[in-house]
Amino acid sequence: MNDRAKWLKERQNGIGASDAAAMLGMSNWMSSEKLWGIKTGAIKQGEADNPFIDYGNRAEPLLRELFKLDYADIYSVEHSEYRITRNPEHAFIFATPDGELTETATGRKGILEIKTAEIFNSRLWAEWDGRIPDAYYIQVCWQLLATGYDFAILKAQIKHRKDGELNITTRHYKIERQDVLEDIELLKQEGIKFWAHVEDKTPPPLKLPPI
Repeated sequence: MNDRAKWLKERQNGIGASDAAAMLGMSNWMSSEKLWGIKTGAIKQGEADNPFIDYGNRAEPLLRELFKLDYADIYSVEHSEYRITRNPEHAFIFATPDGELTETATGRKGILEIKTAEIFNSRLWAEWDGRIPDAYYIQVCWQLLATGYDFAILKAQIKHRKDGELNITTRHYKIERQDVLEDIELLKQEGIKFWAHVEDKTPPPLKLPPI
């Protein structure tokens, strides 16, 4: 069994950061009901054949290297592709960060999360207007919950077309743990409830994404 196969198998034993939005009914790609089915083994999860996911997977190491170059005097960056970090109190809470940061001046530990997005309409742009999309915010907070780290930086590459021309916007968002403690606690409590339904194999209440 290769490292990726081991990682996918290990992901069954908890809720990862990329699962957290679905758990709350805040994902556009998966319902809380389907996530429960995957975690209980009632639904077999296949790997999606999606060009946007493929692009993101191929772009991630390149964007991580750019981050290293741009912020070499501020952060050191480490990355282990299939390393899972679990919350010491609740082992079902885990994360596999796109990068682990050390702030040079302070020694503080942080998460690097890398996202690629393609914008097709004004509604999608609105999700990035002075903020990050809810699903990505939830993912970052879950990573802070799993790791106990002090901060997170989300690096987003956003592609959009205007008059047939491709434009690429790069944004960086820093989230301090101390600023989101209430949301982290809320996520923990929701995770405890959801995982209890996984363990006793009783379906949780269906949560639907906002329209």
